[in-house]
Amino acid sequence: MTDTLDPKITAAPANAGSDHNVTRTAQPQSAVVQSSAPQPPALKRRVPKVSDLAPLMQFKKPEFSKTARLKRASTIWELRDMAKRRTPQAPFDYTDGAAEEEITLRRARQAFQDIEFRPGILRDVSRIDLRTDILGKESRLPFGIAPTGFTRMMQSEGEYAGSQAAEAAGIPYTLSTMGTASIEDVATAAPNGRNWFQLYLWTDRDRSLELIERAAKAGNDTLMVTVDTAVAGARLRDVRNGMTIPPALTIKTVLDASYRPAWWFNFLTHEPLTFASLSRYTGTVADLINSMFDPTLTYEDLDWLRETWKGKLVVKGIQTVEDARKVVDHGADGIILSNHGGRQLDRAPIPFHLLPEVTTALKADNSKAAVMLDTGIMSGADIVAALALGADFALIGRAYLYGLMAGGREGVDRTIQILEKDMTRTMALLGVSKVSDLNPDHVRLIQR
Repeated sequence: MTDTLDPKITAAPANAGSDHNVTRTAQPQSAVVQSSAPQPPALKRRVPKVSDLAPLMQFKKPEFSKTARLKRASTIWELRDMAKRRTPQAPFDYTDGAAEEEITLRRARQAFQDIEFRPGILRDVSRIDLRTDILGKESRLPFGIAPTGFTRMMQSEGEYAGSQAAEAAGIPYTLSTMGTASIEDVATAAPNGRNWFQLYLWTDRDRSLELIERAAKAGNDTLMVTVDTAVAGARLRDVRNGMTIPPALTIKTVLDASYRPAWWFNFLTHEPLTFASLSRYTGTVADLINSMFDPTLTYEDLDWLRETWKGKLVVKGIQTVEDARKVVDHGADGIILSNHGGRQLDRAPIPFHLLPEVTTALKADNSKAAVMLDTGIMSGADIVAALALGADFALIGRAYLYGLMAGGREGVDRTIQILEKDMTRTMALLGVSKVSDLNPDHVRLIQR
């Protein structure tokens, strides 16, 4: 006896025994049941009316202005693409490149990709507050602009664009010792901004002291001393491009200029490019670092700085837990986990990876020092991840320069807007409404 129903066998209806019994034939299981419902009017074929087509035929008027072009950029990567098209190879590669095989830079960016966000649900995220306190003052956003050298070489507005954009956004701006605008000029350009000054200690301490005094007089409240440049890293893109300061006009650069006339027009019609905080210098970047900056720095020099500088003191270039603890013991108000954007020692520690260890160690020491980081940040989500793992603040270098090269001051504004929008969206999706609520439970590091 079989359990399979033969389609030829009639089945008794459920109301067997009634006066309306009928005989039905069982259908095969593969049979398709056709609906007897009428076809919806929306699915009936018809000849389209002109009035229906009109809304679909509205062509957007093309816009070619700088503002419209920048608005089309939704990510820092898209600003980078614009920057590459508009900037000669040597200055673009100086920004974009890193040391030796550029392994450190790739790993730093990969580190931010190798995370998993862990969102919370059913939280009120109708308002996202990105404000935070850093080194005793409020910042409207939890990031600032890092110090970058030769900035007017990337685009003629240079440090002026960066400082004014930071002022408008309510975030700190850091001027580099190797900047192409003076301490005083930046203070004049952004009189209401929170301006910091980054210092490379020279072998000539008197000249270092002169810079420190000028920074204090100009109203800078924070001194950021960089400690990872005992010698220059092997930045091979610069070597291959033959990049010098100022840029040299060779057959290669002239041909390169033919594709970027706006950059060269700006470069040639503005004040000549010089190091505003240094004497006039001509040569390669590596030669400058190796001839002027002090390879004999020790913690005694940090003690001297602490005694000399009365504002907040931050040490940039921390790459081990031990050094983080030591500089705090020697008076630093804050540290920046940084490998110089991968531009010094290739295969150096990655700041984002180092972050949890450093924050844990400093908490164990009951330290109040601010922990900041840079390197590899290309989105607001990267910044949110860093804050969740314990950073108090982040600094952007390349991301800001991509915006600068893409469109001057407006391009820097667009960088900040993109990062702010990224952070707002990411925090809302995490179920977090303010920076102080971010914690390590919101991020999981994926092991490769």
